[in-house]
Amino acid sequence: MSKSQTYVLIAFTLFFSVGKIIAQSSTSVSEKLVGLYWSPKKDAKINIYKKGNFYYGKSVWVARPRKDIKNPEKSLQSRDVLGIELLSGFTYEDGIYTNGTIYDPETGNTYKCKMTLEGNTLRVRGYIGISLFGRTEIFERIK
Repeated sequence: MSKSQTYVLIAFTLFFSVGKIIAQSSTSVSEKLVGLYWSPKKDAKINIYKKGNFYYGKSVWVARPRKDIKNPEKSLQSRDVLGIELLSGFTYEDGIYTNGTIYDPETGNTYKCKMTLEGNTLRVRGYIGISLFGRTEIFERIK
C-alpha cells in the first residue's frame, strides 16, 4: 500500500468515526428526556418514553382516580385518566422537543406544545397557534 493510499484510508476512517460519535452524542442528548416526572400540581406521575423517532408521555399514577369526563369525544369520556397519553408526537431539534401536542384532562383541550429540559426540570409550553399565546408549566423529574 502506498503512502497516499494509507493517508486516504486514515482520513476515511477518521471521517466516519467522528460522524458516528456525533450522531451517538446527539441521540443520547435527546434521550435525556426519557423518564418519570411529576405533573405541575404533583397530582400525577408522567412517564415520558421514546417510540420510533418520537417522544410521548403517559400518566402512570394519579392521586385522584377519575374518568376523562371533559373529553370532547363522547366515546372517550368513560376512560380512566390513568394511562392516558398526555404528550404526543415530539421530535428533538436543537435542544427543544417540538411539534408535539399536550392533552389537558382538566379541560378536555389539546394544545400544540414544545418542551425544554433543564437539568431535572422540564418546561412544558402549551399553546394555541403560536407559542406566544400559551402557558408554561414545570414538570419535575422523579429520581
